[in-house]
Amino acid sequence: MRLPHEQILENIDFAIIGVPSDAGASFRTGQREGPAAIRKVSALLRHHNPILNINPFDYLSGVDFGDLPVVPGYIEDTYKRIEESLFPIIDAGIIPILLGGDHAITLPELRALTKKHGPVALIHFDAHSDTSDEYFGRPFNHGTPFARAIEEKLLLVDQSIQVGLRGSIFSKNHLEIPKAMGFDVVTMEEMNKIGIDKLIQRIIRRVGDTKVFLSFDIDFIDPAFAPGTGTPEVGGVTSKETMKLIRGLKDLNYIGFDVVEVLPAFDPSEITALLAANIVFEFISIIAYNRSNQSKEEK
Repeated sequence: MRLPHEQILENIDFAIIGVPSDAGASFRTGQREGPAAIRKVSALLRHHNPILNINPFDYLSGVDFGDLPVVPGYIEDTYKRIEESLFPIIDAGIIPILLGGDHAITLPELRALTKKHGPVALIHFDAHSDTSDEYFGRPFNHGTPFARAIEEKLLLVDQSIQVGLRGSIFSKNHLEIPKAMGFDVVTMEEMNKIGIDKLIQRIIRRVGDTKVFLSFDIDFIDPAFAPGTGTPEVGGVTSKETMKLIRGLKDLNYIGFDVVEVLPAFDPSEITALLAANIVFEFISIIAYNRSNQSKEEK
């Protein structure tokens, strides 16, 4: 969005932060190029959000903080660097909006966030639950971050929800794993039955006024609208439905967001990156919307 590229911690409300790591990817790789692709196409975005009727920059100051340091091919070293580099930003009271990268990066993000906020609720949009115990005998992968997050007591799981799960699975009880961990789970089939309006209310009831982190895997969206991703699953939502869903969750108490799994090599027309950029714009608009309401209440 042509934001200034500055690594500053004072007088800033939000920071766009790239996390160019695909060390956790299990199928296609190249998600490390996602932040650059999202930034490139975001130059198209304008400042006013006509649906929420707000110009975020009337209420917020933000920067493009650049990318966090990673160690290509070494996921545990990358985790350490992400957590250590992200914490000072969070500790300064800045809301991080992170651009992935594969979904494995969400674990160190949560580690950094909970140092400041304590355990948080999670809204997780994804075709996959990412609650497997291991991949190839290893505990860290883009299919395991939320299993680790629960083990490390980073999440208020009773106030957390996963939405959009679909596709073939490893075994008939695979979908029971996140439920057994305590998540509310809404499969894509169930979402289609209840509709977006009822889903929005279900998420709001689940989260309440708890501090919440929203993690958005771009494969939540149907590959017809978001082909550039690592593990696409057919039968997802449209881009229009995605925008409605995010806007419907505008009143929650957000402490951070990420958008992950954009893979430019499979996105020749840049429609996946464009959709991710617009999702980020909605996040920024939501922060501003909540800030504007706070200002009205103070008056």
